[in-house]
Amino acid sequence: MYENLFILAVFVLLYSLVSKRIGRLWLSGPIVFIVFGLVTGSVGLGLLSFQINGEQLRVLAELTLAIVLFTDASGANLTVLERNRQVPIRLLLVGLPLTIILGIAAGRLLLPGLTLLEIAILATMLAPTDAALGSTVVTDSRVPAAIREGLNVESGLNDGFCVPILLLLLTLAGEAQTVQGGAALAFSLVLREIGIGLGVGVVITSFGAQALKASVARGWISEAWRQVIVVALALSCFALAQVLGGSGFIASFSGGLLFGALAKRHTEELLGAADGIGNTFSLATWVVFGAVFVGPALGHLRWAVVAYAVLSLTVVRMLPVFLSLLGSEVPTSGALFMGWFGPRGLASIVFIVMVVDTHTPGQYTLAMTVACTVCLSILAHGISANPLIDALARRSGNEASRS
Repeated sequence: MYENLFILAVFVLLYSLVSKRIGRLWLSGPIVFIVFGLVTGSVGLGLLSFQINGEQLRVLAELTLAIVLFTDASGANLTVLERNRQVPIRLLLVGLPLTIILGIAAGRLLLPGLTLLEIAILATMLAPTDAALGSTVVTDSRVPAAIREGLNVESGLNDGFCVPILLLLLTLAGEAQTVQGGAALAFSLVLREIGIGLGVGVVITSFGAQALKASVARGWISEAWRQVIVVALALSCFALAQVLGGSGFIASFSGGLLFGALAKRHTEELLGAADGIGNTFSLATWVVFGAVFVGPALGHLRWAVVAYAVLSLTVVRMLPVFLSLLGSEVPTSGALFMGWFGPRGLASIVFIVMVVDTHTPGQYTLAMTVACTVCLSILAHGISANPLIDALARRSGNEASRS
């Protein structure tokens, strides 16, 4: 344990020292983290030997995602979001269902060994995008504000939308529900997951923000502990929503949006420590994923799995986004940009652990496909982020000058 801790601590130290420099290159943090885990893990040098199971990885990924969702939402520009609210609405209500449907069609073509229900589970696991992996895009001021806020809200809510769908599919796979019973269960799950998630996020954050305001006014809180408030609120929203049967992800994101609105000009100073903690959790998650899961999976890849992963990141994601934004104010270049930047990551890892826990017959193929897609996503989106942001900024600037 202490050897693992020493190696991770030294890696965090070294990466921190060059993080800004790496951010300017084609590399991204998650690429470095996974490669480090792969090289030092059991199939590499054998320096890291984690005794971690799927449930423990799921908890780590969930906590990381909760903090990232809360902090990203807190930094959202609500004025821009209100002006362009049709973009995330279209992405969630039109683009997301189309992505799942197209993912099912691709699975029927490439993965005939899976049942239709298992393919639907796979398509649902890979439908949500990752807020953490997309942070480079949604925080870069060169990207038009409407695109940034649209992607931010989509990644903050789509995993919460997919949870009830996935739970329904897992129930159908395990208990052979009737179609009528499945439809009623789906409606109930959607209402419970989203409703409880929103309610918890609003209540917990409202209480926390008012308590913080009162404490600051009375001089009860020190500067050091003020930085912990955001992390505590994020985890409180997530945990309570999960306990009550709602979506902790929606609770974290909705709570973050409200906190950003209530904190206003103090948001940036309050988010500093939370961003650092979220980055540390993210580093640990990806290193463990690379050391424990990616290495062993490399020796069992099949061409059909790789082909599905490529389709999932391209046509299955980009076509629904493009169709959902037809007739909106987002130009074609912006729609293609948004379609490409739909990285898969933490949410898909959480989902695959949920699936493996249910002992679904095709779980190994599902896990392999999700792991392959996540790894390709980290590599492709990490490499392309800065070049495509530059290209979009130049195109937007040219269009603005012509108008």
